[in-house]
Amino acid sequence: MNVSAQLLRTGLADQIREFIVEGISSGRWEPGERLVERRIAAELGVSQGPVREALRQLEALRLVESLPNRGARVRAFTERDLGEIFPVRAGLERTAVELALPRLAERVDALERHNRSLAEAAETGDLHEQMRLSIAFHREVVETAGNRLLMSVWESLGIELWTTLSLRLHETEIYSKSAEHALLIEAFRRQDPDAPRMLHDHVMNYAP
Repeated sequence: MNVSAQLLRTGLADQIREFIVEGISSGRWEPGERLVERRIAAELGVSQGPVREALRQLEALRLVESLPNRGARVRAFTERDLGEIFPVRAGLERTAVELALPRLAERVDALERHNRSLAEAAETGDLHEQMRLSIAFHREVVETAGNRLLMSVWESLGIELWTTLSLRLHETEIYSKSAEHALLIEAFRRQDPDAPRMLHDHVMNYAP
């Protein structure tokens, strides 16, 4: 396989990984359910190679497990899994704010747009949209740090999936997050040195 073909395949595997994560988040694939390479490849119109690579990536992230002679299946997530993921995410986002604080004041308008949309979704009771918009707010903060490695590691955590699991298992009140986001925005606006800790504590509110 030449280099360009390898790069194309790698990019495809990343897209397939996100497709599977979305499927797990939405409940299409439940814990314990098999992820059949052939079926996923046929649905997406791709070969099984990049599907296999995507499943390997998900296994490394502990979202999928492989069993001898039985293929891959969605892991049965536990309280311990949730207890481990959120401190890591909170630490990454705290570092992002430490790096981004001088620039976050310039992104306040974008953050406020995300937050207004989140408040509107809360009024309609659309939980999936609330989750999507809440994560978009956090992604904006992490992107502002301008650190590609930090962004890559944060994305690799499967934020949407773990947030969904927390909501399902603990009925986290995401509708209140827009008020917390508003406090964070004001801290970013005035470049409050306490802003990194505030975001860290905010993320930990999702944890069990």
